[in-house]
Amino acid sequence: MPVDLEFAPKTKRPAGERCCEPVAYPDVEREQARRIAEVAKALGDPIRLQLVDVLRKHAGKICVCELVPLFDVSQPTLSHHLKRLRDAGLVDCERRGLWAYYYVCPEAIEELSAWLG
Repeated sequence: MPVDLEFAPKTKRPAGERCCEPVAYPDVEREQARRIAEVAKALGDPIRLQLVDVLRKHAGKICVCELVPLFDVSQPTLSHHLKRLRDAGLVDCERRGLWAYYYVCPEAIEELSAWLG
């Protein structure tokens, strides 16, 4: 059974014209997306993820000297990871003399959880 097909010549659409309408639009505003990406990037390292987990479970302030034995890295490396988490707004610290006590900033965790949920 033969089928008659009619072929039309290809036409190039004008520059900037869409080939079709978008199926979905983002619910996340650009600034919120930037913020969530910053938090996700900071959590992208296994040590930083574990640090946030320890601080979140403790639900209080933990001295940096208590964190060092938990990880197989030097104190300067651990401090670098904590700084990256502070820069992303996931943790903060309080200085008491020579020591720094770290804690989780719940707002940042809640923002990420809300978006993922």
